[in-house]
Amino acid sequence: MTQPAHEGEDRPHRLVVLAGPTAVGKGTVSAYVREHFPEVWLSVSVTTRHPRPGEVEGVHYHFVDEPEFTRLEDAGELLESAVVHGRHHYGTPRRPVEEALHAHRMALLEIDLQGARQVRDTMPEAFFVFLAPPSWDELVRRLVGRGTETAEEQERRLETARIELAAEKEFDVTIVNASVRDAAGQLVKLIRSSPTTGKS
Repeated sequence: MTQPAHEGEDRPHRLVVLAGPTAVGKGTVSAYVREHFPEVWLSVSVTTRHPRPGEVEGVHYHFVDEPEFTRLEDAGELLESAVVHGRHHYGTPRRPVEEALHAHRMALLEIDLQGARQVRDTMPEAFFVFLAPPSWDELVRRLVGRGTETAEEQERRLETARIELAAEKEFDVTIVNASVRDAAGQLVKLIRSSPTTGKS
């Protein structure tokens, strides 16, 4: 005799979107989730910027040139796309996200504020998580301390961060990134507690 399916098993998982201001640690938290919670599927974005030290093609990002990025946009192959900090293009490949959700996988999308707003327009059933710094001073310390941007780029990012922090109220829940391990643990707990598109 065929056993009845558990409630929700026939519905796709609900996408969880993580966003927050620049330098808040979205990538670090996502990397922790990737390493310690392999059951969570992480979307890999495409970007026109060059790899930072330690970044691996296909793991952290898909690195492409601007003509290829434009082709992906024009072909409708991106779920969202944006120019971040007035310089580089970022986007989320649509097909892998849809395939992961329909395969009933717990899916996490880590993107910037512009991208999160686009996803809300196209997938309003998604669950939106805002990653916040413990304080403004700590955000500045993290940005300056990582040493991957020039002084001009740092100032541009801080100006962007001021605007991005004001968008916190647009999100379903906020996680304060005082500890990467704790923030990642809270995030995975939220992913597990919002399993299907049938829940609000």
